[in-house]
Amino acid sequence: MATIAIIGALEKEVAQIKEELSGAHEAQEAGLTVVSGELDGLTVVATTAGMGTVNAAGATQHLISKYAPQAVVFSGIAGGLNPKLHINDMVIGKCLRYLDTDTSLIAESAPGLEEFASTPALADVAAVVLAEHGFVDASLDVAAAEKDPKQFLCGTIATGDRFVTGDAMRTAAIEATHADCVEMEGAAIAHVATKNGVDCLVLRAISDNCDEAYDAICEREFDLFEYARVASDITLDIVRRIAAAQ
Repeated sequence: MATIAIIGALEKEVAQIKEELSGAHEAQEAGLTVVSGELDGLTVVATTAGMGTVNAAGATQHLISKYAPQAVVFSGIAGGLNPKLHINDMVIGKCLRYLDTDTSLIAESAPGLEEFASTPALADVAAVVLAEHGFVDASLDVAAAEKDPKQFLCGTIATGDRFVTGDAMRTAAIEATHADCVEMEGAAIAHVATKNGVDCLVLRAISDNCDEAYDAICEREFDLFEYARVASDITLDIVRRIAAAQ
């Protein structure tokens, strides 16, 4: 039976995914709580990595080393950089770039890359699922996107180890990466997956426009709960499509 690894940015996401798995159980491994079970004929292992590139890389490598997944799927929140995108819009990580890293030095080691990407076939699956959930492709149907508040974009995600907030940090992130959104884990997850030859998908929801402190975002408890529910539904539907293609 093939295995899919799911990494969440919020504990709420993993808790909701657990509810959908048959035979689900938890294990404490490598400083992580790993939930495993079955979904539509696939084995699913899921965990909350914690924030930052080191936590993300460590969780990804552990799940790959122990469970040998066919693919790693990550979803979480991000700060918006592209003015076309609004809060709750989604970005599929076609390209993932480090924000505050000397990538030329990183590329001296395998896999020899300065930037990374979601596996194209998985990005296509994500686009189909988002469309089914009522999201409009902002790059292809501008007229419809202007009428519909829910949009998605297959674009560029910037990853750094600092929470980006304020005009100066936002401007610097745009100048350095030309990204559509910025967060703290995606490139590291894609980096480790690529290093191991494992397919990956990074999916982000816009939670703010880099104009709120992290504590302020966390205080919007209802918004986070609603995002966790939507993100879980989308992630599980992506996994179901992967299962159907087996």
